[in-house]
Amino acid sequence: MENNSNPKLTPLAKELRRKMTEAERKLWYQFLKQLPVTVNRQKVIGNYIVDFYIHSSKIVIELDGEQHGEPENLARDAVRDQWLREQGLTVLRYSNYDVYRYFEDVCQDILRNLPEMPDLEIK
Repeated sequence: MENNSNPKLTPLAKELRRKMTEAERKLWYQFLKQLPVTVNRQKVIGNYIVDFYIHSSKIVIELDGEQHGEPENLARDAVRDQWLREQGLTVLRYSNYDVYRYFEDVCQDILRNLPEMPDLEIK
């Protein structure tokens, strides 16, 4: 994936980093921040801002609130995911509910998708 990010989105990405959702904060502070790889928050990729990005594995992690279940948002997410996949990225999507209710399962799923960390365990 070449760097074709829209620089006009950078100020919004910075604002979103300051105002993470509760689910984003939980996943970031209780799991992603401790990983021994670089994880970017609110990363601009093309014309999109993704919640989390792990460059070494080419993985995008998206956390979805209830509004993502609306038909128009599902369609928008499908277009976005397809474009990201065309850039060679893997998109992992979890609902905020999953982060709250099944946190360890979400973390385990992320680890399964990180080939550089096959033996890492959640503490």
